[in-house]
Amino acid sequence: MLLATVAVAAWPASAQALPSFEQVRSNYQSSETLLLSREGEVLQRLRTDPQGRRGQWLALDEISPALRQALLLSEDKRFYQHSGVDWQAVAAAAWGNLWHQRTRGASTLTMQLAGLLDAQTQGRAGQRNALQKAGQALAAQALERQWRKDQVLEAYLNLVPLRGELVGIDALSRTLFAKAAHGLDAREAALTAALVRAPNAKVALVAQRACALLQQMPGQGASGAAIDCFALEMFASAALQRRAFAASEGIAPHFARQWLRQQSGRDAADQRSSLSAPLQRFAVQTLGQQLRELAGRNVQDGALLVLDNASGQVQAWVGSSGVLSQAGEVDGVLALRQPGSTLKPFLYAQALAQRRLTAASLIEDSAAQIATSAGLYIPQNYDRQFKGWVTLRQALAASLNVPAVRTLVMVTPDDFFAQLRALGLPLRESGGYFGYSLALGSSEVSLLHLTNAYRTLANGGRYSPVRWSAPASAPVWQPVLDPGAAFIVADILADAQARAATFGLDSVLSTRFWTAVKTGTSKDMRDNWAIGWSQQYTVGVWVGNASGAAMHDVSGSSGAAPVWAALMGFLHRQQPSQAPAPPPGVVQQALRFGAGSDGLPLAPARTEWFLRGTEQALVLPAEPAGRHANAAAAGSARIRTPTPGTVLALDPDIPPQQQRLWLEATVGAKNVRWRVAGRVLGAGARLAWAPWPGRHPIELLDARGQVLDRVQIEVRGAGLRR
Repeated sequence: MLLATVAVAAWPASAQALPSFEQVRSNYQSSETLLLSREGEVLQRLRTDPQGRRGQWLALDEISPALRQALLLSEDKRFYQHSGVDWQAVAAAAWGNLWHQRTRGASTLTMQLAGLLDAQTQGRAGQRNALQKAGQALAAQALERQWRKDQVLEAYLNLVPLRGELVGIDALSRTLFAKAAHGLDAREAALTAALVRAPNAKVALVAQRACALLQQMPGQGASGAAIDCFALEMFASAALQRRAFAASEGIAPHFARQWLRQQSGRDAADQRSSLSAPLQRFAVQTLGQQLRELAGRNVQDGALLVLDNASGQVQAWVGSSGVLSQAGEVDGVLALRQPGSTLKPFLYAQALAQRRLTAASLIEDSAAQIATSAGLYIPQNYDRQFKGWVTLRQALAASLNVPAVRTLVMVTPDDFFAQLRALGLPLRESGGYFGYSLALGSSEVSLLHLTNAYRTLANGGRYSPVRWSAPASAPVWQPVLDPGAAFIVADILADAQARAATFGLDSVLSTRFWTAVKTGTSKDMRDNWAIGWSQQYTVGVWVGNASGAAMHDVSGSSGAAPVWAALMGFLHRQQPSQAPAPPPGVVQQALRFGAGSDGLPLAPARTEWFLRGTEQALVLPAEPAGRHANAAAAGSARIRTPTPGTVLALDPDIPPQQQRLWLEATVGAKNVRWRVAGRVLGAGARLAWAPWPGRHPIELLDARGQVLDRVQIEVRGAGLRR
């Protein structure tokens, strides 16, 4: 009685400030974070607390009845009879201590729970002295006045420390028995209850206690059945070595890591992601199936991304092929790879927006040698063949390389580089660093940024960032492409007839509903892409090797495209996709083409889309100069020489008056003037200029002073004055 009185004075907080059951349950934090789909399904489990392994909080009816029975037999037989303190056990323990006899401890489950709660709130742990034990007894009685018995038992099973870093029955059952707690049988329950008494005891002692406990359990030894303690020890040895509770488990590991970073500063456990569970499962299955079919062609890895056009939410994210890959931890959605021909739609959209070309413009697909500061750049087509005069529509749809390079010469690498940056592609270096090879994807981009750039085309040239969770507000749009140019590019990429020359009419790219798609293959077949969109979704797929090794004979239609087509089919299995309506400023015009050297039309007559003011009824071939394809038909003069990036060296041995650079415009240029570094030099389609050292912008002006074309060159050396 004296000890109890002292304990009341020493431990007032334990009895007066006990938390409620609801507070304990709501404050419980698992060491694992669950990634939920938009439907509320668990897609991925990630360990986010390295201090201990705690599973999810389990309700009492989610825990095996055998375990509850074994625990009460082992720790507190009169749990449902006492009010927090088992005075009968206390008396037995006191009598045993008096006569120096070993007796079972008198601590009840409620007292142990009070100690666990006190350790959490007061930071106390370890062995307790008699005074602390008395205070714990008072706290247990106060706890039972506030809590029901089932709440005490539920909280204890979720908070009790078990073997090693394991805390709670959920973590223990998943780690040692590879099953949920509701599935524990009598043998597993006895072993678990034995671990409660001595969590880190040796296997033999744990098995001995579990066998003794099993002897007392109804339906087991208590019913007369023989218990094989040797077999139980073998089972215990195997179970205590098992580590089945992996740090990460599910079908969206790469997305889960990025999602957690996006949730920084927020309670990620209460947030749903934007992923669709049925789509994610289908995506994982489809990518794995395609990579198994390509296994004989040295293909190990793949990645895919599905975005919602309107909101920018990630609908599916598969970062790797998992077990099929030797680099399964590498996230292919974020890895930087060469995009190949997938940059061409943005290049042609920029040329259309600048009124340099139209969809009907004729560009010569022929051998080209383009002068650069580093020498001659000689682009080649994928099939090493040339098609002669082709329309821009054919060049883009059939993914011809030489026309794309000729177009980049018109646009200039620096302007195209700036356009790609505006589309959200965080390219490093500069346009001059990549040169004309930028048209063919010599830079490095991620699938995430490239797919979102295509989503910009799907939204009529409007850009917004990717979203990871359900949006609280509408996207903030930023116009980065001319809406009319984006519409025309979409119409071209949806034209199965235009791409038939390369892919055939029965291509896997042709869907039964409206889609626009572009494939790409990087140098030496190291990367294969298929990226496109429908009315509602943008889908990007990459196939290759994380190591950078080349694939064997894998083209756009045989690598990533089948996965892209399957995903589009799944997304629109019950949902239509309609072609976009033309925006203001886009008109249709019937046209015909001029004859070639054989006297036949260079292309069949057709109806084409134009930006208002660029429409034409007759299209004639222009000179084959790389950067001026169909400039005359487009109605605008361009600079023929010098080419962008030209580097001149002045010769000190030649008299200055003899060193001139001829500035030449395209054939038919009239009433044009030349301006160098802000100074007008003269007029005419051809003009001699005495250069001076430095970097100079050369501009071609019309009669009103408007800039028709512009190039940048460099002059090196000395001897001539401005």
